Amino acid sequence: MTVRLRAHHLLCMLTFVGEGYTPAFTDNYRRIAKRLTEGEEIELVSGPDDICAPLLDEAEPHCFKASVIERDAAALADVASLIGEEIEPGAVLVPDANLLANLRRNFASGEIRRACNGCEWRDLCSRIAAGNFTGVLVGHP
Repeated sequence: MTVRLRAHHLLCMLTFVGEGYTPAFTDNYRRIAKRLTEGEEIELVSGPDDICAPLLDEAEPHCFKASVIERDAAALADVASLIGEEIEPGAVLVPDANLLANLRRNFASGEIRRACNGCEWRDLCSRIAAGNFTGVLVGHP
């Protein structure tokens, strides 16, 4: 199987420690984190992904908002620049130790954090990165 992720979730997965919008959201994200830790491939998608699924039944899911789409664009550009290749929806990435370490190192330094501007989780993610990603559920650094 493949985990379908929108671009900004490539960054969110780096600091996921089990907190989220709703219990259903965090339960789903925990299952996805386990799959990613086991090395399941990531397929980049445009728009809502496997992490968004529990939120899509809301009256106005934020997953479709312009600000979220802008986050995706910023994350996609930053990650593509970091790995030195063009990536777009449909691309497949393997969340192995090297990729996760490279992403985390550059996330912690701020190099790939443009997508985090205005995000309600920014401070939490900053604390997790400053704490050497202790307690994260994807990849267990």
